[in-house]
Amino acid sequence: MEGWTPRTWTGLAAANGLLAVAFGAFAAHGIDGWKAVEWLKTGAQYQMIHALAVFAAFTLHKAGAKSMGIVTALFFVGILLFSGSLYAMALGAPRILGAITPLGGLSFIAGWALMAWRGFNQPQA
Repeated sequence: MEGWTPRTWTGLAAANGLLAVAFGAFAAHGIDGWKAVEWLKTGAQYQMIHALAVFAAFTLHKAGAKSMGIVTALFFVGILLFSGSLYAMALGAPRILGAITPLGGLSFIAGWALMAWRGFNQPQA
């Protein structure tokens, strides 16, 4: 995390927001097949939520909140594995990639759990 600048994380969060909108639009207007459409919609929804979460967690990290750097990374890895595997399958990749999707979900869950744990265990001001 230390080598990654605020500029890098802000750019990654914004790029993920952009991709979520693009894949959502592709699901609505550019692809046939109900399963592919559902994979794209689900991937886009989770990617958008976690693009914002990456930005928020990194902002908290830069403000001095402990463990938020790890949370940022967990959310980003979750996007790559969860949304990435759904997009790949929607675009014709082998369905075996669906085995990767839950790993992304676990990464999201771990990020939210760590964020909650740190939030509840912050010293009172």
